[in-house]
Amino acid sequence: MPPHSSSRAVGVGRVLIAVYGILALAATARSVVQIIERFDEAPLAYVLSAVSAVVYIAATAALLGRGRTWYLVALVAIIFELVGVLAVGTLSLTMPELFAHPSVWSWFGAGYVFIPLVLPILGLIWLAKRRGDIETSDAVAVGDAVGGR
Repeated sequence: MPPHSSSRAVGVGRVLIAVYGILALAATARSVVQIIERFDEAPLAYVLSAVSAVVYIAATAALLGRGRTWYLVALVAIIFELVGVLAVGTLSLTMPELFAHPSVWSWFGAGYVFIPLVLPILGLIWLAKRRGDIETSDAVAVGDAVGGR
């Protein structure tokens, strides 16, 4: 790995990325089965499961990536995830008729031991701590480009 690249796949970041990857697989499998087998029973819940799968896939890929662009993609995906969990969680409690069957984010992720609620908070904290690394690596990369390295 070049010295000016910044990977978030170190230390605690590896655990965070692994959990995102597991949720990506779980949400994808769940949504595919739900949509294929019984979409007509709870279309909103099943589409939301598919949306959560896409968000988890995007977050996993972005957290593995290096540089400012991947950092921003991870930030957007994780903020979207947090807003989605809070919105769907609230709606599933206040308007349960919308959720004849649970989605990944229903009841704030209760079906997944509330990991969908806690994970984006931890992800945002992790990204905030790594922001300086991204800015430093960008400055080094610019210096290398200007210096002809």
